[in-house]
Amino acid sequence: MKEFSAWTLEKIRKEGSSMSWMEERRFDWVAITAAAIERMINAQTFLLITDREREWFARYTLSRLNKFDAQRPLLPIISLGTVFPYIDKIREKEQMQILEDMLSLSFSGGYTFFYIGRGSDPRAQIAKQRDDSLLWLIDEQAQNSFYLSGKDERLDIKLIQLLTLFDQSIDAILFNEVDTRHVL
Repeated sequence: MKEFSAWTLEKIRKEGSSMSWMEERRFDWVAITAAAIERMINAQTFLLITDREREWFARYTLSRLNKFDAQRPLLPIISLGTVFPYIDKIREKEQMQILEDMLSLSFSGGYTFFYIGRGSDPRAQIAKQRDDSLLWLIDEQAQNSFYLSGKDERLDIKLIQLLTLFDQSIDAILFNEVDTRHVL
């Protein structure tokens, strides 16, 4: 069984020069990704949130991670906007607490926010409230998050590459092809 960090490096190098940017960034990636996937495998629902600019990517993410003909079980990942269409109205801590209460009742096995977008977007604040959120932040660096630059002309391509690597990582962890003990 391969160690997850070595497996990740191998996957990145296999993609060639188009993914070389990720080689040095894999250290930021490995720990947060392994922890998030372990939570998913242990029946936590992932609630996907994006900023408005990346709503297209939310739809792509959901269809990519839960392909109908996949060789694995469907994953517990849904868009928060489908469960709670008023996410853009949450501004105060009290409103956030009401949402958290509803989500705790709805997802008794637990849940994790998966946010992709600008760190300054109001929707990001929902995910930032919890320490266990999976954050792919654009133009903001934060602990336990993966940083991307909004000025990068290849940003959309990098998001798709990250999602592909995330999808492959789910398979590797789910089917015990990798060891994550050293990164958790």
